Amino acid sequence: MPQRLLLIDDDARLTTMVGDYLRGHGYEVDTAGTLEAGRERLRRESYNALLLDLMLPDGDGLDLTRELRGDARTRRLPLLMLTARGEPTDRIVGLEIGADDYLPKPFEPRELLARVKALLRRATPDIAADEVLEFGRLVIDLGARQARLDDKACDLTSHQFDLLVVLARAAGRVLSRDQIMDALKGHPLDAFDRSIDVHISRIRALIEDDPKNPQRVLTVRGTGYVFARKQDAEA
Repeated sequence: MPQRLLLIDDDARLTTMVGDYLRGHGYEVDTAGTLEAGRERLRRESYNALLLDLMLPDGDGLDLTRELRGDARTRRLPLLMLTARGEPTDRIVGLEIGADDYLPKPFEPRELLARVKALLRRATPDIAADEVLEFGRLVIDLGARQARLDDKACDLTSHQFDLLVVLARAAGRVLSRDQIMDALKGHPLDAFDRSIDVHISRIRALIEDDPKNPQRVLTVRGTGYVFARKQDAEA
């Protein structure tokens, strides 16, 4: 069955081009030109991923992102932001509130396709992945694609969960940004931009008692990150 995408963008020319291109590669694509039309489609239909513009006639896509991440039904919906706002600060804000990826306009259709494929690949459960990683109060359940702290689910996006798994599986070993990106199955973002740092910050906010003084996900200045082993973090 083809995977279903929803594109919310008020640029009719772009939505036609992108929609036709993605349909030509086997996806079903619905479009909406306003936030309200997008909300209505999301209420009535189920999608595998959302492609969302930020600047829309009836509001800001960031507001919809916050709504979706606050709703249990759409909390894990893979979300790729498409926007003319290409400044690093805009990317950081989008990632911080729950976007999985961010593609500034103008973009090449082939790059969009690569990012959509990566987004969906990361969101597709691996039926063989029944591994459970336990680190004291933190449990990472690969089968359920869920991290729990003190038995309470952590509200991670699909990409943030995968990033946490990469770090946890290498517990005690320092990983550079390049190594992290390689392990994330070809995530297309530049390893030298701020995306990894932003996602790490979000992960810390959910699994650390004090995100400003992390004990689990540690920064190794000038190198990368290390996930502290249980005995290290709880000594």
